[in-house]
Parts: sequence; structure tokens; C-alpha cells
Amino acid sequence: MKIAFLGLGKMGRAIAGRLLASAHSLAVWNRTPGPAEELTAKGAARSATPAEAVRDADVVMTMLFDDAAHEEVLMGAGGILDEMRPGTLHIGLATIGVALSERLTAEHAKRGQAFVAAPVFGRPNVAAEGRLWIVAAGEEGALAKARPLLETLSRGITVVGAEPRQAHAMKLGGNFLISAMIQGLCDGCVYAESQGIDPATFLETANNALFQSPFYAAYSKVMLQPPPAPGATVALGAKDLRLLRESAAARHKRLRLADGLADVFDEALSAGWAEEDWAAGMLHVAEGYAKR
Repeated sequence: MKIAFLGLGKMGRAIAGRLLASAHSLAVWNRTPGPAEELTAKGAARSATPAEAVRDADVVMTMLFDDAAHEEVLMGAGGILDEMRPGTLHIGLATIGVALSERLTAEHAKRGQAFVAAPVFGRPNVAAEGRLWIVAAGEEGALAKARPLLETLSRGITVVGAEPRQAHAMKLGGNFLISAMIQGLCDGCVYAESQGIDPATFLETANNALFQSPFYAAYSKVMLQPPPAPGATVALGAKDLRLLRESAAARHKRLRLADGLADVFDEALSAGWAEEDWAAGMLHVAEGYAKR
């Protein structure tokens, strides 16, 4: 099976490396050459253009940054949808908007191509270990073809429906809950400090007593001790929250907490924290708000 992989940011690079380690044949493309060179040293074939990568592929996997990048690479001038053969399977691993997912589904159908949405939960280090959780949706036959590849990358797969848009909606909803959790942790830290309690002690105690969640523990650590290289940035969290609110609005729904979190992200972006760790940036905003 010939696989083309497009988009070699931190997450894409980790996933592509995992595929290579599992002895899959891989052609890779990235807008900047450095990440592709890392993978070619491990056995991948580097493609000069997205079209070159997908032309002979049986499966195309994408992990591009945002909706704009997907529109440009997939549907823009010289986009890969017109280069992919009928019957080719596209597995979309990135977090994109529900409206774009619906457009991609329609465009693939016009060309006789299969489309499975399979956005992933987990940070790049988790991807490198093959322990992502993947949310998938698509037509039954396409899902069956995608599953062996997805199992290489994950500790579990949840199939949420037959429409790819459902997987992307699920991923946006999950990321919203991450932002809500982080905001709760941030306010808890501010409150604890105001009472003379060490924030780390507060968060550890609350988690042990109430939640017993490795996720709470991990994000507490990241928030209080940000890693040198963020696994997920404020800009990424802001983008995903915007897409969530847009998809809710398209169904005539408003989400009170999401609206409030949008203000938090706007403050973080305005303060220049776009490339800081998602959790650390939100803590900065919470600390500033507490002093008003």
C-alpha cells in the first residue's frame, strides 16, 4: 500500500515517523523542507509538491495546520483532489471545521474518492508512542480500509458515525472540554494562592480527592511548569474554540462557557501569547484577571 503524508508539523512528524516504524511505504511533503528531510533519513520518499506525493498513492493522510491550509492544498489551484485517482482513500487526521469537512466529503464524492475523518486526541509525544485516541467517521468500507493504519497510531478508536463531519464535530467538542478544564485549573490556582495555599499542592490534592484523572495531573504540571517546546499552543486552542462556536452557531446553538472562553483566548492573543503553551497562556490571563 502506497501512503502519502502531507503536513509535518510536530504532530504530523510524530505520526509519520510511527508509520515508518511500522514498515509502511511513505511519501511525505511539507511546506518547509526540514521536517521532510528528517523522515527521508529514516526511509520516507520526499515529494517536491503535494501533487507529486499523492499521484500514485492508495491512501493520502493529511495533518495540515488549519482550514486555510486544507483549502489551499486540497482544493486550491493545483489542489490534490484533482490529482488523486478515483478510489483513493483520504484520511483527514487534523482538527478542522465542520463546514469544511462537509465540503471535503462532497468534493471527494464527486471524484469517486473515499474520505474518512480521523482527528486525533493526544500530544506529539503520545503520537510517537502510538497511544493516540482517534475519533473516526466515514462510510463503512472506507473505515475498514483505514482501520489498520489508525490502529498503528492509537491505543483506541471511537467510530462516531457514517458522516465525516461527525468526527470533526466530536474533536472540536473534546478540545472545548480541554479548554474548560484548563480554565477551571487556572482559576483554582489563583484562588489557592490568594488563600496562602501552594497552587501545586491545591491541584494535586483536588485531583487525588475528586477526579483521580491523569489528564488533570498532566495539564496541572504543564500549566505550572511549561515545557520549553509547547505541545499545543494558545493559537491552536483559540482556533479550535472558534471552529466549535461556528459549528454550534450553524445549528442555531450558543454555548455560554464557550463564549466566555473566547474572551480568554482573545486576551491571550492580544497579549502576545499565541505561541505559548495552551495551558500556560490561559494561566497568564487568569492571573491578570484576578488583579483587576
